[in-house]
Amino acid sequence: MTSPAIIEFEPLIRVAAFLAVFCAVSIWELRARRRAPVVPWRNRWPHNIGLLITDVLLLRLVAPGAVVGVALLCETRGWGVLNAFPLPGWLAILAGVLLLDLAVYLQHRVFHAVPILWRLHRVHHADLEFDVTTGTRFHPVEILVSTGIKCAVVAAGGVPVMGVLAFEVLLNATSMFNHANASVPAPIEEGVRLMVVTPDMHRVHHSIRLDEQSSNFGFNLPWWDRVFGTYRAQPADGHDQMTIGLDVFRSTQELRLDRMLLQPFREPAKDPENITA
Repeated sequence: MTSPAIIEFEPLIRVAAFLAVFCAVSIWELRARRRAPVVPWRNRWPHNIGLLITDVLLLRLVAPGAVVGVALLCETRGWGVLNAFPLPGWLAILAGVLLLDLAVYLQHRVFHAVPILWRLHRVHHADLEFDVTTGTRFHPVEILVSTGIKCAVVAAGGVPVMGVLAFEVLLNATSMFNHANASVPAPIEEGVRLMVVTPDMHRVHHSIRLDEQSSNFGFNLPWWDRVFGTYRAQPADGHDQMTIGLDVFRSTQELRLDRMLLQPFREPAKDPENITA
């Protein structure tokens, strides 16, 4: 498939991959549930999925195919670091995926460190449960900022079109996988997390404890956390007893779509409510 054809079919490829992984992870959660939910799925799923649909519609309206388009432009003009070297196609794709994954790891850390960006990203962390829909729960403005960052990385790195598409599909898939409320069998979980971020590894990052939120930033590859010293193997309270979310925005009313959209622009109550139906 040529690069222009990839751009034409990019939305279809991404939607098909998303639906396949979402269904597979949802079935996995039903068959191998890791934690008993505190909040019923009906109070969360419609709103989390509604936020995802809002993200997709806004992105298609404001910047349709932006990252792939930048990759095609760089590929055509020979711009970017990877285009300066005569690499085999497969190696350029692999290098591009690694570069983008490192960029997303660093971006994630910045979104935790910079207050105005944290206001956007905390919408993701304010979910009171941790499951496949949490992996799709991001504020639309964060999605736009993230798209701009990826465009800049692709332009500077000269990431090929196939590398961008492979990364985007992989990022969406692993985000749903590593937010799953499901168990990887204990004998193989430690081995799996050497190659990809597992649900048990990423769940630590969604702890209410600030020190645990400041760990395990990887979405796809687990290596960056180990290299940069942000890896934490297990939560202090154990996976069954740990509290998910933030110490603010803890009312189930905050799980509503309208509340999530406005959350970056609101201050949390001084005395946050307990989880209530």
